[in-house]
Amino acid sequence: MSRIKTCVSLYSLQDEFLNKRMNLSDIMHYVKEKGSEGVEILPDQMLKNAPDISDETVAEWKKLLDETGLKPVIADVFLNTNLYKNRTLTRRESVDLLIKEIKQAARLGIHLIRLVSMVPYWVIEPLLPYCEKYDVTIAIEVHAAMAFDVPETMAFINEVKRLNSKYAGIVIDTGIFCRRFPRVVRAYETQNGTSPQVFDYIDTLFEKGTDLHKVLNENGGKYPADLEAAIQSEHDRMFVPLCDGYENLDYSVLDEYMPYIKHFHFKMFEMTPEGPEYSMDYKGLLQYLHDHDYDGYVSTEYEGNRFTLPGHPMMEKQQVAMQLKYVNECLKEIQG
Repeated sequence: MSRIKTCVSLYSLQDEFLNKRMNLSDIMHYVKEKGSEGVEILPDQMLKNAPDISDETVAEWKKLLDETGLKPVIADVFLNTNLYKNRTLTRRESVDLLIKEIKQAARLGIHLIRLVSMVPYWVIEPLLPYCEKYDVTIAIEVHAAMAFDVPETMAFINEVKRLNSKYAGIVIDTGIFCRRFPRVVRAYETQNGTSPQVFDYIDTLFEKGTDLHKVLNENGGKYPADLEAAIQSEHDRMFVPLCDGYENLDYSVLDEYMPYIKHFHFKMFEMTPEGPEYSMDYKGLLQYLHDHDYDGYVSTEYEGNRFTLPGHPMMEKQQVAMQLKYVNECLKEIQG
């Protein structure tokens, strides 16, 4: 039987935090008020000196958890291998950085770390003793354009399978389940100079049940004739590669990976007044997860903020509230 729970990635409210309209306490209380059971945090973004946070910071964090009743679900971690101008980090340096993140997560009462896409597979085995000691699982993000057809992603997943540890797994980002190209992206990028014909072409791909990422792969990376005809300028040609980060996969792609899935990012570009998200069928995915006995969190991750049109208000708070309301309604219907 499924036990699907709600969560909010505080990444969703980054503009509120950056521009000091809300502090961490405000944000935590807000997402709880709007129906979230758990919280996902980017320590680098909201905790001073992460991953070397002070005891005072830890105490403040735990006080907020006590006040709100939110479950500390997951920490988002980035492996910054390009810290130096003249070289990338060695394997030892990379592993050492992630050990610090594991220890930090444990201090925060968090038992799951999301590793950003493309973290190399070879970090898993040397990290497992630390994962076991501190009871912290590491999981790679499977993200659109960096999903199951990308060698680096599959190398990580295959290593997870080989090691067969409960402390290693994957996080699914629902950008791989777009059913329509986000219209907020189209509106924003058209204003920036991209030709409407480019988006018209991409929309036809989604209508056919496919997407640009898949079409380009099937065409050996070359642009099909219809896409070449849609490109009107050099600007268009530079922009098109950014449009393959919206995939249109069937939920069944997850069938073999369900035992390894630790968490979901419910990507959000635009909740509509009618209820659903414009590009994604959350209800359909929640039903799939229910049917497959998923026991874990689905985390609101709003990215429409980066496509806010000039002169228009930032809608982070409203969009987060709308998604939580819709997901909770779907869960009530599906799970009872």
